[in-house]
Amino acid sequence: MKTIDELLAEGVDGKRVFVRADLNVPLDGTTITDDGRIRAVLPTVKALAEAGARVVVASHLGRPKGAPDPAYSLAPAATRLGELLGAEVAFATDTVGESAQAVVAGLANGSVAVVENLRFNAGETAKDEAERGAFADQLATLADVYVGDGFGAVHRKHASVFDLPARLPHYAGYLIANEVGVLKQLTEDVKRPYVVALGGAKVSDKLAVIDQLLGKADRLLIGGGMAYTFLKAKGYEVGRSLLQEDQVPAVTEYIERAEKTGVELVLPVDVLVGDGFPDLKAKAPTHPEAVAADAIPADKEGLDSGPRTRELYASKLADAATVFWNGPMGVFEHPDYAEGTKAIAQALLDSPAFTVVGGGDSAAAVRLLGFDETAFGHISTGGGASLEYLEGKTLPGLAALED
Repeated sequence: MKTIDELLAEGVDGKRVFVRADLNVPLDGTTITDDGRIRAVLPTVKALAEAGARVVVASHLGRPKGAPDPAYSLAPAATRLGELLGAEVAFATDTVGESAQAVVAGLANGSVAVVENLRFNAGETAKDEAERGAFADQLATLADVYVGDGFGAVHRKHASVFDLPARLPHYAGYLIANEVGVLKQLTEDVKRPYVVALGGAKVSDKLAVIDQLLGKADRLLIGGGMAYTFLKAKGYEVGRSLLQEDQVPAVTEYIERAEKTGVELVLPVDVLVGDGFPDLKAKAPTHPEAVAADAIPADKEGLDSGPRTRELYASKLADAATVFWNGPMGVFEHPDYAEGTKAIAQALLDSPAFTVVGGGDSAAAVRLLGFDETAFGHISTGGGASLEYLEGKTLPGLAALED
């Protein structure tokens, strides 16, 4: 795929450049609680603006149902982008309507605009190709060139991600080029030992990537809510812990495959339990108790890794040459259940390995828990996209950028 460096070499002065970014940031009302994704697209937007382009930034935010919804407006993201750029950013109150047309027409060379949430238009996410294509045609009127830089959305076959690049000269932005380069290091000529730490709530979200990694990784560390389905498959009582009973047969098969193929599958040996899911806003003390993984009381809920598991996982990461981590080890948003996730993050920092944090909640946890992002080898902006890449799937947004 062609990159933004090639576009800049060709010249963009006076050209309208459509940047498909990922500004899907978490909001508390209109307050952005984590601006990581906005900061991730800054290098691309800055480079284009400094080269004289008229930059049109577009993104989705949340899951509005194909119609305008003030709760999902990109206005706060546009304001924050302007603050980070140190320059005024114009904001269109629609995506392809009168406001967008007027705002883009009024752009001067080197200036930047953000159009409203792409998903306020049903055509963005339509399954029907004609409907999606019609919306892409409307988006194409706003630009002369397309730059894909929303890695968190490249696994979606959406109009702005998949159909629009076919209608304009297209290039990969710095973020996407960097993300793809890192993921290739996890799939091609991987330095070993290769250790993967997987957490998060649902094992069903990770089955496909586990299936692939059983043939590629040397060691799999399983934690978070998904671990209780593994513990159940081992015949353990899991109490009121998060459990996907329907996934136990698949998990049992993966445990057997790991034994046959020599992949070391590491499960928790102890967990922190509580009376129930904690109140994340109040953050009141919950008095967690550490119990053995095979002795979870029937009336308790597992909410984090126990101290012995933290030590075990740190030891399993210590000799790694490559590490991929996706998914928190517990309810990290509450201080009583953040230690398991903290321990994984710290073990990655202590390791000499090339470390990749696989986006989503893992990236949010790194920032929320106060770790220095620059100390990790790479923090992805797209958890779902990273996982699908590792699963070996063709990602529509990347395929669309290929010539």
